[in-house]
Amino acid sequence: MRDEAGQPGDTAGARRAAGELEAGVLAVLQAAGRPLPPGEVRERVGGGLAYTTVVTILSRLHDKGVLQRRKAGRAYLYAPVADEPGLAARRMARVLDGEADREAVLARFVSGLSSADEDLLRRMLGDPPDPDSGG
Repeated sequence: MRDEAGQPGDTAGARRAAGELEAGVLAVLQAAGRPLPPGEVRERVGGGLAYTTVVTILSRLHDKGVLQRRKAGRAYLYAPVADEPGLAARRMARVLDGEADREAVLARFVSGLSSADEDLLRRMLGDPPDPDSGG
């Protein structure tokens, strides 16, 4: 990437753009409600992306475990492995799996929750609300 003077620039913008493209592709597949081939994903994403760029993004999302794919003729059809809350839960689980001290990570996470979220988590776990949390 080069700046206005033609000098090499910061590549962080390129990475950010790739993340935005991944999010856009994932949004298209979530909205479709059915598996799509790369060409149709490309049409729905818009923005004049090259077919190879879309295939690369789909392959990366598949490698990350976010998309499933199945062969259909010469191409693959891609679909999300879960809905948006399910994908967020998978990301959270991967982060937790990557930490040596799971208890410390969970404790810090829970201590940072709002009282409403803490009460929600307690209800989900079958615990009574904490009287000191204000809920």
